[in-house]
Amino acid sequence: MFSKNTEKLESFIGANSTFKGDIETKGTLRIDGIVDGNIVADWVVLCEKSHVKGDITARGVVVGGRVDGNIKAKEIVEIKNKGQLSGEIFTGKLVVVEGGVFDGRSRMHHEQSGKIIEFQSLDKAKQG
Repeated sequence: MFSKNTEKLESFIGANSTFKGDIETKGTLRIDGIVDGNIVADWVVLCEKSHVKGDITARGVVVGGRVDGNIKAKEIVEIKNKGQLSGEIFTGKLVVVEGGVFDGRSRMHHEQSGKIIEFQSLDKAKQG
């Protein structure tokens, strides 16, 4: 479930829990229950039975449950085979596994490397 880039699990909302209000935490937040509010964390992992009604801001988000809201992730959003997302995504990388549901709009951002690549015209390439 966790990649080598994921911080250690530091916060957890259990399967029989309902949380109303905004959450802001460092590290990884795992959600098995219901959250009605916005989330800000380093990484957010939503398990199959989870449901978030609100926006999520993180470095990375794994959606295994349901999200009704927008996600802004600096690195990656991954929607697993039983994951459902209704809302907008703004991220650098988007993965939707077969069976995952995404109903909304996505916008991708790319890191600017500052590198300039010059291409030769076809005529110059044939001459050289």
